[in-house]
Amino acid sequence: MFNKLTKSKKLTPELVKILTNTCWLFADRILRMGIGLFVGVWVARYLGVQQFGVFNYAIAFVALFSTLANLGLDSIVIRYIISDPENREQILATSFWMKLWAGFLCVLLTVGAIFILRHDDNLTIMIVAILSFAGVVQAFNTIDIYFQSQVQSKYTVVAQNSAFIIAALLKIILISIHAPLVAFAWVTLLEVCLGVLGLIVIYKNKGYSMPFQRLNFPLAKNLLKESYPLILAGFSIMIYMRIDQIMLGEIAGDKAVGVYSAATRISEVWYFIPTAITSSVTPSIFAAKEISKELYYQRIEKLLRLVSVISIAVALPMSFMSGPLITELFGKGFVEAGKILAIHIWTSVFVFMGVATSPWFIAEGLTKLTFRRTVIGAGINIILNFILIPSYGGVGAAIATVVSQAFASFLSNASDPKTRDLFQLQAKSLIPFKV
Repeated sequence: MFNKLTKSKKLTPELVKILTNTCWLFADRILRMGIGLFVGVWVARYLGVQQFGVFNYAIAFVALFSTLANLGLDSIVIRYIISDPENREQILATSFWMKLWAGFLCVLLTVGAIFILRHDDNLTIMIVAILSFAGVVQAFNTIDIYFQSQVQSKYTVVAQNSAFIIAALLKIILISIHAPLVAFAWVTLLEVCLGVLGLIVIYKNKGYSMPFQRLNFPLAKNLLKESYPLILAGFSIMIYMRIDQIMLGEIAGDKAVGVYSAATRISEVWYFIPTAITSSVTPSIFAAKEISKELYYQRIEKLLRLVSVISIAVALPMSFMSGPLITELFGKGFVEAGKILAIHIWTSVFVFMGVATSPWFIAEGLTKLTFRRTVIGAGINIILNFILIPSYGGVGAAIATVVSQAFASFLSNASDPKTRDLFQLQAKSLIPFKV
């Protein structure tokens, strides 16, 4: 089929490569969406609202620090490899060691923070401690960065899906033997370990050596110089993506987190779409900038328009289906999650848009602006959560998330002359009939 497409004047070999890569990523996420939703609902029903809330509170707490372990390096390292392929191994090795040490640091920060916040809650502390080690293991996902740079995500899909299926089966076994909550945390960590192991096997079978060269300090310095705004921006993103669950747990209790998490599990399951599309086209956007400004902006505009239409097509029907869908999947104990889902699903419009604009900020060297807008967005989310959660609980948290995402990913671009052209492209992308 793809051989026929390459003969078309419209579909170049490069575009076919991008489409193939995107299809692999979509296959990965659709499989995860189907099995993950099924098993996730089963786990939620088994644990009940209270324990499901504790588990998701721990996941949110670890996620808050996880961006520090990643160091915001992925897109920057991809750009380095594309521009300097001869030094691929040195670039990957430096990225690996940076992520590994950052992962250990995050374990200390995460466990220390949860101990201060919930020093008398041994169960939550234990689960957070277990999950936090995923950041250390994920340093080996540096291998995935190389596959992304070569638009070969199929290898990552094979490795991570194998781990995902094994973990899903183990969770079903845990439910059948009535395992305690902490066992689910261990399986979650095991999934990450198995996924990394699969990547290592595939990478070595392709004849590549593992990135165990010595860390190149000048290169590490240059990478951090470019990535530190993305580190801080990623941390800010996680604040307004996860702080709602943490604040709900502290203000309204873990049961409220359980109800809210049921809604966000449905809402956030779609977030793979812009990530899959954007990761596939990012190399072509970087390459287009070297050719002409017109081609560069054409590709950005097409990307924005595509993800905006998809996000609206998801959000609109989900708003009307939310109540019956939640009750059918999770049971009557989670009925309040229907109202939350009807609101929270609109976050996807701005999440999709934010992911799609990330290549532009990197290509333009404006990652510092990314940090500024996300910090303001995070601040708005925290303030709105303090105001709305006491009175409206999970519904208030959902409203706060939508508003803060809209500002950080879209509205803030209108206020700066450097990003005003991007804002206009974003605004035009929200008009579906122009597709």
